[in-house]
Amino acid sequence: MGITIRDVARAAEVSIGTVSRALKNQPGLSEATRARVVDVARRLGYDSAQLRPRIRRLTFLLHRQHNGFPASPFFSHVLHGVEDACRERGIVPTLLTVGPNDDVLRQMRPHAPDALAVAGFVEPETVAALAATGRPLVLIDLWAPGVRSVNIDNATGALLAMRHLFALGRTRVAFIGGPPAHYSITQRAIGYRRAFFEAGRLFDPALEATIDAGLDPDAGAARAMARLLDAPGPRPDAVFAYNDAAALAAQRVCLARGLAVPDDIAIVGFDDIPAAAHANPPLTTLAVDKEALGRRGVELLLADAPERTEICLPVELIVRASTQRAATPAPEPTPVTESS
Repeated sequence: MGITIRDVARAAEVSIGTVSRALKNQPGLSEATRARVVDVARRLGYDSAQLRPRIRRLTFLLHRQHNGFPASPFFSHVLHGVEDACRERGIVPTLLTVGPNDDVLRQMRPHAPDALAVAGFVEPETVAALAATGRPLVLIDLWAPGVRSVNIDNATGALLAMRHLFALGRTRVAFIGGPPAHYSITQRAIGYRRAFFEAGRLFDPALEATIDAGLDPDAGAARAMARLLDAPGPRPDAVFAYNDAAALAAQRVCLARGLAVPDDIAIVGFDDIPAAAHANPPLTTLAVDKEALGRRGVELLLADAPERTEICLPVELIVRASTQRAATPAPEPTPVTESS
């Protein structure tokens, strides 16, 4: 005979009703009680799927450092994808932003979510605490072992950027990176380094610059670019930045120093935010379907038994004038007329 809800209640020393509410993620329990019941049910091998209610509320959780939507529009597009997917399924999405010292579970309680989508960087302890609640959980632009996740192919995107720059004859390609705790940034750095090995070129660690902790991304990227230009020895002839905001900040520093882009230095970003196409010169970048990230995250979250619990979406290199100017068309030949 299989494990019953009564067995779980007895082992957890709570009532059957408490077990039911805990496994259905219903309000009225402390998070400590809910986590204890979920842990006992898991250890006993109780199949709680039969008690899982239809998901009606989903909380989209974002670290506060990502919540400057005007400055970092990437996650606003991801949220649009989440909202569209929820709307089609009658799910009510809510947005919760948290900081590193916040009590996430307490802040989440008023939202009363049935499921959670976490986007971008959050501390590993936060992911573990959210997973322990027993609510369906998906990570977007983030990865953790044993948790469903949707990411873009960050490493391949970096390889595409580097192959493009190498094909243009650039030899000293620098990388401006962000906080290494961010999964996507780390993967882009891996792709950057792998490109040198793939091309049979020596990798120079001095060409890597990480933005200073505590600075906003724009100021940090500008300072990193200045360090690269001021370093002894030959300056870089190209820069690959971990995202478009950093690339645009680097481009402004180069132009202010009197460098011509792309003649003196070529620049590539990542994410294809709207500002990339409108920069002067327009920025070469890796295009990402940001809405698809959010949409696929919701789809993976709701899937009963997905074939893959980790999904990777492709990227596309968009070449613009920051690396390769359009060829100047040849002048039309002057017509020759016969003289009488």
